[in-house]
Amino acid sequence: MLEKALRGNGGYGIWVAFLLALVAAGFVAYLYQLEVGLGVTGMGRDVSWGLYIAQFTFLVGVAASAVMLVMPYYLHDHKAFGKITVLGEFLAVAAVIMCITFIFVDLGRPDRVMNVLLHPSPSSILFWDMVVLNGYLLINLVTGWTVLESDRKGVPPPAWVKPLITLSIPWAISIHTVTAFIYAGLPGRDFWLTAIMAPRFLASAFASGPALLILICLILRRFGGFDAGTRAIQTLAKIVAYALATSVFFVLVEIFTGFYSQIPGHMHPLTYLFVGLEGQTLVARSMTLAAVLALVSLVLLIVPRARQSEPLLALACAGTFVALWIEKGLGLVVTGFVPTPLERVPVYVPTAPEIAITVGVWALGLLLITGLYKIFVAVRQEG
Repeated sequence: MLEKALRGNGGYGIWVAFLLALVAAGFVAYLYQLEVGLGVTGMGRDVSWGLYIAQFTFLVGVAASAVMLVMPYYLHDHKAFGKITVLGEFLAVAAVIMCITFIFVDLGRPDRVMNVLLHPSPSSILFWDMVVLNGYLLINLVTGWTVLESDRKGVPPPAWVKPLITLSIPWAISIHTVTAFIYAGLPGRDFWLTAIMAPRFLASAFASGPALLILICLILRRFGGFDAGTRAIQTLAKIVAYALATSVFFVLVEIFTGFYSQIPGHMHPLTYLFVGLEGQTLVARSMTLAAVLALVSLVLLIVPRARQSEPLLALACAGTFVALWIEKGLGLVVTGFVPTPLERVPVYVPTAPEIAITVGVWALGLLLITGLYKIFVAVRQEG
């Protein structure tokens, strides 16, 4: 079936060529970073995690969100999702590969990456994050490809597929829970030291991933010759609405707890995040945009007439995706380092090479999604 990804019209060829150019530019920037070192990025002693880890954190949620298709279809027989479950699994495959790539480019010595396997440390959360991510990648790749191959042949999937798909449900929860524990397990960082970090991660994941999938379904309906069905899209939209409302609620709970306690270690990061500290307002301005996008999107998703309008639904899903990308990305990661133990407010601004590498990894992910979805649509049209 792989050959189906190599065939397409002129527009498809231009899109693939554009993505390949971005990947190439990102690779050149990475070679420069590899030669000079991580000093070419905006990271340093005070902010040691930046744009790369922010993308990793966000994309783990996108990968985990596949469970919002798998669980209703396989456990509750929600037949409307039957046409698009494989889309969710393929989205998870691309997202996990992007996660792994962002971890790789964040390493100053990528040649030591195999030490995680050669010298495993089960007491480390990072070790378990590696285990669950790679396991989840394998599960979704095998199940998605097997189900699609069965559809192409017009036969039911093998009996062993359903238990593996059932296993993917708790596994999806685990990948984002373990990622949340990486942050919540650092007692020296007050902003991350919260018991609801994992629920926050899951709520935002179940909003951002389905929002992206709705946008993809709308694009495929218009340009790809595949209709996911109005019922499936509207059900996903309701899932996004509930998850986004829960995510907003969790953030408000964190704000109340931080300021009502009057504990400086909890108040200062939140002040930096939403207002700014000592004149540093870059993250705060981004969070203002995220807050506006989240609230507007939530209203559009809650109101039935707005949600049922395709243009407004697309606007709401795009707003949700961008808002959570900001909040769960730099908003979460950078704020955890502010203020420093010496009460300084560090400045972190991504550099041009850092941005180029990030864009290149995103382009790689979009290239994978494009190829996998091209195969999926071609098989569906043949059937």
